[in-house]
Amino acid sequence: MKKLFAATAAAALLAGAAGAEDIKLGVILGFTGPLESITPMMGQGAELAMKEVTDSGKLLGGSTVTSVRADSTCIDAAAAQAAAERLVTTDKVNAIVGADCSGVTGAILANVSVPNGIVQISPSATSPGLSTAEDAGLFFRTAPSDARQGEVLANVLKDRGINSVAISFTNNDYGKGLAESIKAAVEAAGGTVTIVAAHEDGKADYSAEVGALASAGGDALIVAGYVDQGGSGIIQASLDSGAFSTFVLPDGMYGTVLEEKFGASLNGSFGTVPGNDSPGGATFLDMAKASGFEGTSSYAPESYDAAALIMLSMQAAGSSASSALKDKVMDVANAPGEKIYPGELAKGLELLAAGTDIDYVGATAVELIGPGEAAGSYREYEFKDGKITTVGYR
Repeated sequence: MKKLFAATAAAALLAGAAGAEDIKLGVILGFTGPLESITPMMGQGAELAMKEVTDSGKLLGGSTVTSVRADSTCIDAAAAQAAAERLVTTDKVNAIVGADCSGVTGAILANVSVPNGIVQISPSATSPGLSTAEDAGLFFRTAPSDARQGEVLANVLKDRGINSVAISFTNNDYGKGLAESIKAAVEAAGGTVTIVAAHEDGKADYSAEVGALASAGGDALIVAGYVDQGGSGIIQASLDSGAFSTFVLPDGMYGTVLEEKFGASLNGSFGTVPGNDSPGGATFLDMAKASGFEGTSSYAPESYDAAALIMLSMQAAGSSASSALKDKVMDVANAPGEKIYPGELAKGLELLAAGTDIDYVGATAVELIGPGEAAGSYREYEFKDGKITTVGYR
C-alpha cells in the first residue's frame, strides 16, 4: 500500500521550492570490460531520463540533474568500489544508477552505498544473491533476478522440444547464480543438464572447455557469459570444432555484436533478455532513436527507468537526499496511482507535487516486489538469417 501523504508531500515541496539544486546522479557501468558494447546505450538511457526531467523544470523547485559517469569495469570489484567512492566523496552524488554486473554491484552496495547511506538502483545486476543482501533499504533494481530468468529459459527449452543441455558459465557471481537457476529450473521441468562448467574470461583459446562440454553432450549449449568476453569465445570454439550448433543465450549474451561476429552461423540459436511489449517500451524506442542511440540494446530501457525512479522518488519525498527518497521508491513504482510512461516524467513530477499518487510504469512495465526488485518479463529472441529477431514475450 502506498504511503504518500498529500499534505506532507505538498508542504515539503513548497519548502524546497525556494532553492533549486544541481542534483548529481552517479552512473557507474562497465564502460570498459566484458559488456563495453552495451554500456554506452545504458548510460544514454539513464541520461535521457535526466535530460527530460531537467528540461521540464518541475523537479524540486526547478532543480537540474547532472550525470556523473564512472567505470565499474564489470569485473574488478576493487576498481568499481574505488570509482563509486569517488562519486560519493568527491563528486557528491545524491544517488547512484548502477552498477551493471552483479559482483561489482554487490561490492559497491556493501562498501560504499550502505556505509554512506546512498540509494543505488541497478538496471542490470541480476544475481539471485542480491535479493538477500544487507542493503539498509537503499538497494533496488529494475532488472529481474536470474531466479526468474532460469524459469523462463526452462519454459522456452521445453516449448522448443530441447530435452538436454550443457551449461557453460562465466566464473563470477552472475554466471554462477544464473547457471544454478537454469539448472534447477530445467531439471524441475523434466529436462536434463549434462554438465555445468565454468569458463574464465580473457582467454585466447577455449578449446579445452568446449572439449569437456562436448564430451558431456546435449541438444544445445547454454552460454551464461558475456557477449564481449569468454561467452563469445565459447561459441567460436564450439563452431570451429562442430561441438554444438545450437546455442541458448541469456541476457549477458544478448547484443547485435553477435550478428557481426557470427552472422548466419547462429541461425536457430535463441535466448532471453528482459523486455516487454508495453506501450512504454515502444515510446522509449522512439525517444532513444530521436536521441541517437539504439533503444533495443540490453538494459537501456531499464537504465532509463532506474534514473526516472530516483528522480520521481525525490519529488515524492520533497528532498534530493537518499535518506528521504529511499522510502518512496516502492511507492512511486507501484499501484495505486496514475500511470506514468516514458516522456511523461514532467506529468509525474506535477502530480507528485500536488500530492497525487503515481504508478510509474516506465519503459519496462516496472513493478517492484519483495526486496525492491523487478517482477520481470522477458523477450524471447532467435537468430534468423544472421539477425536477431523477436519471437515473443514471457
